[in-house]
Amino acid sequence: MDKSKRIIATLIFIVFLLIAGFSLYKWIRYGTIDAASIFFSFLILSYFFNWLNWGDHNGGGKKDELDKHIQAQSAKISYYVLMILSGLLLFISEGTGNFNEIDNYPLVMVVGLTFVTVPITEFIYSKKYK
Repeated sequence: MDKSKRIIATLIFIVFLLIAGFSLYKWIRYGTIDAASIFFSFLILSYFFNWLNWGDHNGGGKKDELDKHIQAQSAKISYYVLMILSGLLLFISEGTGNFNEIDNYPLVMVVGLTFVTVPITEFIYSKKYK
């Protein structure tokens, strides 16, 4: 990575730290959680890792076979990681493992959608080749 790319990556990471730090400050100082700060800190963090990995914040550019393989494998793994994390988030945020005591129905629907997203996508995509 040349000097200019290193500087850009550092700046992106500093912006992430500023947004995440501001969100943490508001939570500790005022007891409020700012959804926009959380969302944008994750967005900036994704830009940071795309920049580190591909040299572009959008993850663009021409990709050879190894890059495409890395992208496909990481997509599969990240899907299952996201499925597990959303389930954990549901049970931790509700403070219970009993489905009858859960009141956050939108999050229950998101967790449920994680189970059907890949099978439905594979079904639709397979129709293209059959």
